[in-house]
Amino acid sequence: MNVPLWLVVALAAIFTAVVGYVRSFRPWQLTWGATTEEAERPLPGDEVVPDPTFDATRAITIAATPEQIWPWLLQVGVTRAGWYSYDILDNMGRPSAREIVPDLQALAVGDVMGMSPDGAKGVEVLDLDLPRSMMWGTLPDTTWLWFLEPRPDGTTRLLTRIRKRYRWFSPSIAFSLLVEFADIWMMRKMLLNLRERAEVLAASADEPILQPGLVR
Repeated sequence: MNVPLWLVVALAAIFTAVVGYVRSFRPWQLTWGATTEEAERPLPGDEVVPDPTFDATRAITIAATPEQIWPWLLQVGVTRAGWYSYDILDNMGRPSAREIVPDLQALAVGDVMGMSPDGAKGVEVLDLDLPRSMMWGTLPDTTWLWFLEPRPDGTTRLLTRIRKRYRWFSPSIAFSLLVEFADIWMMRKMLLNLRERAEVLAASADEPILQPGLVR
């Protein structure tokens, strides 16, 4: 049987792209900014989604204390302060906040960090241990952890870990594949913008912005 040349070329291109993604791009995007030790270390909530299909640990160093960083995370969400990422895509075109919004600082387990246009649907707050860690997610398949580790030089190492189990034969696989290929770009932008906001405000603050008692 003669196989058309165009088909051979197309299959070879697809194979090369898949191998390149699995061997190079996927490891990079799953560990952007993180050291090998950070990517492999156990973090709070890992046990909630065992054996995830998608296990991404990203990290960034911020010249601010954990207490100065948390307010930015507590207020994220559509109809709230935004996601500090590509606002045209994930915040209905509204610019993400560049200041701390006091009315958005009281966060509790069970609250929703909005992703839908009306802010009613999104990821649920699963656990709060401020100013150390906070976990969001949609059980039983997804957790999204924020973990802050202060350093002796006064900076903070911010780690974020998403663990997601794909359900290959469910309609949800479409969203899972979107996470697989597009999550890195949103997360990278969010972390960079979060760092910029936190550092600017921390540089002008004499005292930490958030006191743990503000969290209900």
